[in-house]
Order: sequence, then C-alpha cells, then structure tokens
Amino acid sequence: MRGGVCDTPLQFPHSRIHLNIKSTSIVQKIILLVLLFSACFLKTEAKPGDTGKAFEKKVTRVLRAQILKEAAWALTQEPVTVTATVAVRSAGGVHDFYSEGDYWWPNPENPEGPYIQQDGMTNPDNFVAHREAMIRFSRVVGALASAYKMTGDLKYARHAFRHLNAWFVDQKTFMNPSLNFAQAIKGKATGRGIGIIDTIHLMEVAQGVLVMENAEGVELEAVARIKDWFRQYLTWLTTHPYGLEEMNWKNNHGTCWAMQVASFARLTGDTQLLDFCRKRYQEVLLPNQMALNGSFPLELARTKPYGYSLFNLDAMAMLAYLLTDNTHNLWAYQTPEGKSIEKGIAFLYPYVTDKSRWPYAQDVMYWEHWPVAQPFLLIGARKANQKDWFNTWKKLEHAPQEAEVIRNLPIRNPLIWL
Repeated sequence: MRGGVCDTPLQFPHSRIHLNIKSTSIVQKIILLVLLFSACFLKTEAKPGDTGKAFEKKVTRVLRAQILKEAAWALTQEPVTVTATVAVRSAGGVHDFYSEGDYWWPNPENPEGPYIQQDGMTNPDNFVAHREAMIRFSRVVGALASAYKMTGDLKYARHAFRHLNAWFVDQKTFMNPSLNFAQAIKGKATGRGIGIIDTIHLMEVAQGVLVMENAEGVELEAVARIKDWFRQYLTWLTTHPYGLEEMNWKNNHGTCWAMQVASFARLTGDTQLLDFCRKRYQEVLLPNQMALNGSFPLELARTKPYGYSLFNLDAMAMLAYLLTDNTHNLWAYQTPEGKSIEKGIAFLYPYVTDKSRWPYAQDVMYWEHWPVAQPFLLIGARKANQKDWFNTWKKLEHAPQEAEVIRNLPIRNPLIWL
C-alpha cells in the first residue's frame, strides 16, 4: 500500500468480487475503502453447532454430578474378569469369554434336549456372568476416564489401569482376544458369530485408554500390551469365520461389527481398517439397512421394534461419528437416494419425544424402559446443530438401572468421546 492506496486486488470476506482500487475514481475509492474497513469488523460466518470445547462444557454441566458419583463408585471396585466365574457348559478354557443366546429356552417336549428359540423373550437361566463382568468393566473404566478427563485427577487413571491390566495383561486373569464361545446354544452350538455383539462394551474401554494413556504414572509397557490385545482381537474379528459371519449380518449385528472394528482400530491406529469401515458404511450398511423414510425395516420386523430401532440408530450414528475426521465426513454423507444418518434421527425423533405416537407394534419386553439418553441425540445435536435434540437428550435418563437397557447402551459416558 502506498499513500493509502492498495495496488493489489482485494477480495472481501465471503465474496467472489475482486476489486482494484487503483483503477477507480476518487469517489469509488472512498466507497471501497469504507467497505473494506467495515469488512474488517465483520464476524466470520459461524459454522454449524458449537465449537468442540463449548459443546463439551455444555455436556459437562449436565453430567458433572453423575460423573463424580459413578467415579466414586468405580474407585471402590476391584477387578473381576472372565476367570472369576467358571462356565460349566463352555467348550472353552478359563480365559475364554462365554455367553449363551438370550432367546433360547429348554424344549418343553424334551427338557434335556437342544434348546428352542423364542425371539425377543430372554431366558433368565442362561449363563451371563462373563457378559455382566464385561459390562461392569466398561462401566468402571468409562466412569474413571470421564472423571479423569473432567478433573485431571490422577487417582482415576491409576485405578482404571488396575482393571485394564487385569483384563488384558495379567497372565492369571486376562481374557483371550477372541470370542469363540459367545452366545452358545445348548445342544446346538458351542459359539456363534452373532455373539460378537457382546464385546460392544469394550468400546468405552478402548476409548478410556485413549483418554488416559498419557496420564502421569501410567506405564507405557502396559499401554502397549493393551493395544496389542486389541490388535489381536481385530485380527480375529476380521479373519475368523465367526467374525466374517457377523460382518455380513444385514441388521444391527453388521452395524455393531463395524462400530467395534472402527473403535478398536482408532485405538491401535489401523488406518486401513478405518478406511474399510468407511467404505462398508457408505456402500453396505447405510444403503442396505435404511429405508427411504429413515427407518430400519429389519429392526421394525423384530419382536422389539422400538428398542432395536433405537439401538441400531445409536450404532449407526456412532459409526459415522467414529469414522469422521478432517478428510472424511461420514456424518454429512448421503446415498444417491438421499439416505443419511440425519434422516434416520429425523425419523425416530418424534417417537423419542412422544413414544405414544409409535405407529408400530410395542416391544414384547422392556417397552416401558425406553428411551433413555440415546447417544444419537447428543451426536446429532453436535453435528447438525439441533438444539431440540440436545434438549431432549438432556431431559432423558442418563443413568438407567435396568440391566437390559445398560446392555443395549454401550455408549454411556459421552464426555470421553468429545
């Protein structure tokens, strides 16, 4: 600039108009300079939603008391792994996770023979001790990671790693990085690929490691061995016939396979698996599972259509969230037909705010316990700048006590994901 006149073209913020002050008249120069200096004081166009830190503060205000309460409970808990309970019907060993299919019951005509299925009806006598231990483990680590992130107090991280070491490092108590004996059926199967859905509760464990791995006093060797456990489990998930079978399920099981793989791949830094999950979300899961109106027809066909729809939308939203980074925006992705994660939320949202409007069959079990503070509401509020979704999430139950709800709500500590 010489003598107050700029020789180079100027571009005003948010404008495609280029101007050269040198070529204009005196009056035009004055006008242009006024516009230029005015533009300097204009705020840049706001991006959708709050900034990350601002949104995190809003979430913290809602959850602070609950986080501190749950972390205080977690600090009193001793590690309990799969080795604490022997499953007498398991075909595996003491370090193998074992569970039994929920909807399988003794045959009244042959009580000692193979079990028969009653879809949607949970058999309370089936073995669930390992599943309960894993859910408890997830609750402990999620609570401690949340409190550590919120307060910076090292006691939370140090206690969390006692549990992490027991599950993944200690040779006496560790769990094998495989799921060969999950959701077995008496007289029919010693394990099934469908059982892989049981380890969705390791997602907040993996995320907790990411939150706390650099805390003072945390041993680097322990972190490395924990990550190696997850690498081994990822190999099993992506190569074992059970893993491939679960990957190819057409409903929420396929979604949850990809969600788990994406979560564990983020911990281990496996970019190839993350890219694989992105492609699967875009080319298989979203286009094949979602109808044009945003519903999930395969979940609506179940005996618990409401709960399964919530569950699959949570998983789909979480998957899009996990796979979105500075290069890939799966949250904004739409299929050529217009299917998107926001369309899925828009479909279910009216029935979250008023369940009495639900036009489909009621769930055969646990109908009265849903909805709770579904993760898709919070993630959607952040990504789509939907204040109504956030306010609805804020009002719903954040600490459900019903075991079946907890089992189907693997993301219970949103602060560690923000």
